[in-house]
Amino acid sequence: MTDIATLDRYGALTEPATLTIRRLLPGSADRVWSYLVDGELRRKWLAAGAMETTAGASFELVWRNGELDEPPGRRPEGFPEEHRMAGRILEIDPPRRLVISWGTEGGSVAFDLEPRGDAVLLTVTHRRLVDRTSMLNVSAGWHMHLDVLASRLTGEPRETFWSGWQRLKEEYAGRLPA
Repeated sequence: MTDIATLDRYGALTEPATLTIRRLLPGSADRVWSYLVDGELRRKWLAAGAMETTAGASFELVWRNGELDEPPGRRPEGFPEEHRMAGRILEIDPPRRLVISWGTEGGSVAFDLEPRGDAVLLTVTHRRLVDRTSMLNVSAGWHMHLDVLASRLTGEPRETFWSGWQRLKEEYAGRLPA
């Protein structure tokens, strides 16, 4: 059995405070790369925001998860319509690797792309998840955002962002260590 055939859609803790999640996506590494660094394309699956593609460059990500669906799904209580986060590019090697800072606790997220025939394996590694609540929110978030990306690339339907996020948060609560 190949690595692709056994690819688990769920993220896993690969270190005590590190989540790794992988998706096999259609198309070239260049195509998927554009969805990471182009603010207009990134807005369609994750967060808006211009990004200068040089190491050390600062940027701002702007999440509007309600805009990922038409009509928008029901946002969970306590979540704002918009969330902003400043970041910096820590490492960049187009179209293979992008590492960005994440949050104020010294976290980071690495995006690694590996061509696999007519597809690309995207590995997202989120480091320094500070507590279980963060782990559950981030795990469900990355999982659902990657589902949105896959749907954008394939044209296949998916469940709404917020309903999927809530379902996945419960599923991750049973999958990740307490």
